[in-house]
Amino acid sequence: MNLEKQYKMNFRKIGCAVIVLTLALSAAAQSESGKKFEYRIKAGFNIGGTLPIPLPAEIRKIESYSPTMAFTVEGSVLRWFTPKWALTTGLRFETKGMNAGAKVKNYQMTLLIENGDKTGEMSGRFTGRIKTRVQNEYITLPILVVRELSPRWEIKLGPYIAYRIDGSFTGSAFDGYIRDGDPTGTKVGVESATYDFGYGLRRFNWGGQFGAEWQAYRHLSVYADLTCAANSIFKKDFHSVSFDMYNLYLTIGFGYRF
Repeated sequence: MNLEKQYKMNFRKIGCAVIVLTLALSAAAQSESGKKFEYRIKAGFNIGGTLPIPLPAEIRKIESYSPTMAFTVEGSVLRWFTPKWALTTGLRFETKGMNAGAKVKNYQMTLLIENGDKTGEMSGRFTGRIKTRVQNEYITLPILVVRELSPRWEIKLGPYIAYRIDGSFTGSAFDGYIRDGDPTGTKVGVESATYDFGYGLRRFNWGGQFGAEWQAYRHLSVYADLTCAANSIFKKDFHSVSFDMYNLYLTIGFGYRF
């Protein structure tokens, strides 16, 4: 079974589980009096990138960028403490990914060279062009403070923690050369090479989330959430890339309020 098929199966299974759980919670809530608790489900698309912040000097030019088909499905519960203030949490299944191309100089990498002056794995400073594909799947737990601005508008702010259940960080390098070990090492031409840094990805990711939601109808809403990670997607002892990389994504979608 290839990665794409596995990804689709995981998405369907976890998405259905989130929806069933939310429906069950909603049914249980019908017996409660007042408006202390509210249950919602949401679905949307993630658009953004996994990138170093700020961009290092080694990346001389971003030549291409395109988002992947990154979905999110979430079930959440809100606890209203006053008519204007609430706390919300839930479970979110999401994918975060991108395709990007760049021109780099003295970029620390470990490459599997397939065509050039030398073949085989080599670590050092690469100068040339790279293309990277990132695709990671997370189970995410947000804990957000909700402020109702008007009967239709509300904003949310708070932290999140995510657990990576699957993912990859792969790419290719070409039209350049690599210097063995450091910028003064032996120069080796690289016509075609690949890299796979999936082994260096960490399991846990955490950061902050800010969003806004507009209630279009009684039960339907439209929302946008911005999430920015506070820790790198790579493990501390991972050195095939010399700088940290962070998830920065915007989610746009719709929700249903029970």
